[in-house]
Amino acid sequence: MFKLLRNIKAITSAMLIGDWLIFVASSVLIIVLFQQLWSHEHATTVQIRLGDTIYGTYSLNQQRDIHVKGTIGNATISIMNGKARFAQSPCHNQYCVHQGWLSRSGQAAICLPNQLSLELVGETKHYDSLNY
Repeated sequence: MFKLLRNIKAITSAMLIGDWLIFVASSVLIIVLFQQLWSHEHATTVQIRLGDTIYGTYSLNQQRDIHVKGTIGNATISIMNGKARFAQSPCHNQYCVHQGWLSRSGQAAICLPNQLSLELVGETKHYDSLNY
């Protein structure tokens, strides 16, 4: 540990002003790009899919439970305070329930055994490598 600290101290003392300028400029560039490209947009609606069809689209500005009959049983989706989640599901592992509350645009929770999914949608559609 002390050897690592000595190496870091030796590297920083050997850096010239140009090295520090490049280090600071690249750090600022990384921070700016992270803020610009990483989406933290809050969602406005939740889109529920049953199989390959859209079951319904609901506003997140409400408090309600939606009961959906899937292929293996009934599931409950809760909407509250701009968030949505699977509250109850008939599947064995309960991965969709353990996903928890979703609040940002583009987040999704899927219950594969019940063929049910929910996706949060914001003002703009975000794309990823799957639908590029």
